[in-house]
Amino acid sequence: MQQVRAVVAKSKGAPVTVETINVPDPGPGEAVVRVQACGVCHTDLHYREGGINDEFPFLLGHEAAGVVEAVGEGVENVVPGDFVVLNWRAVCGTCRACDRGEPWYCFATHNATQKMTLEDGTELSPALGIGAFAEKTLVHSGQCTKVDPEAAPEAVGLLGCGVMAGLGAAINTGNVGRGKSVAVIGCGGVGAAAVAGSRLAGAGTIIAVDIDDQKLEWARGMGATHTVNSKEQDPVEAIQALTGGFGADVVIDAVGRPETWKQAFYARDLAGTVVLVGVPTPDMKVPDLPLIDVFGRGGSLKSSWYGDCLPSRDFPMLVDLYQQGRLDLDAFVTEKVGLDDVEAAFERMHHGDVLRSVVVL
Repeated sequence: MQQVRAVVAKSKGAPVTVETINVPDPGPGEAVVRVQACGVCHTDLHYREGGINDEFPFLLGHEAAGVVEAVGEGVENVVPGDFVVLNWRAVCGTCRACDRGEPWYCFATHNATQKMTLEDGTELSPALGIGAFAEKTLVHSGQCTKVDPEAAPEAVGLLGCGVMAGLGAAINTGNVGRGKSVAVIGCGGVGAAAVAGSRLAGAGTIIAVDIDDQKLEWARGMGATHTVNSKEQDPVEAIQALTGGFGADVVIDAVGRPETWKQAFYARDLAGTVVLVGVPTPDMKVPDLPLIDVFGRGGSLKSSWYGDCLPSRDFPMLVDLYQQGRLDLDAFVTEKVGLDDVEAAFERMHHGDVLRSVVVL
């Protein structure tokens, strides 16, 4: 067992604190990873606010990269010294989704069996089964995806959650392809990544929609061809006007509210696709839509789990594109902070001042 510093949320809504925690030696199928960088994601704030569940105290952080320090019995996919990006969907290989050749939908993903604890032995709930606002963390070995060790950890660690969610919403879930028109509603970290993914996939018209001009400027830097401030323009009318009056082939809702989902529904072309990647709260309901519109407009209404990614396939490929200069992951890193700065980073994120703050250890 080792003792390290880590960021813990002890109770609902309370400011996070930096605590000394106990990290067990890895058991069968587990790995201890020395964390080098971890992004500050909205999901961590949701945990702190009790929006995920009430299993406090939480060990926050999940969007991370680092170096494998030790592995347990039976681990074959990584060895000590490997540089890895952590993922929260370590596929089982045996569930019905994996069995039918769709492991990105795996219904029985793995986490570490042992628990990290506070010094007094209180068990911690690691955010998304990772808990990486920590000098070291214990994960299932399948949560470790080996990538090029020359890559910058503060950049490629973001593939562990938000950036992968956005890229995958466009490329994997939305099937954006050459010449297609795309609109992205909400241009924070996930939405900006959906814009970048659309450009990577060869989309023709890429429309970024937000109420914040700074976020629209970031989206333009990621590849948006047009921007719409939805405080000043009706986004459905604006998207239709920019697509010959028809609507976009793919509309990605990176906000996850009933009103933005309804905008996405009506902003797409006939037979177009809506992708919901923004995470709604449990009380939100599908907006009132005439069923004839659902039938008559055709197409697909999809939700995107983690960008429908397969980490073992997608992370190394995307890191290669980053290394080639074709995917600018550095542009997502607005600031680098320390473990003691996470609470302030939450505040900046809440106010929309950053795409990503990244804790560097």
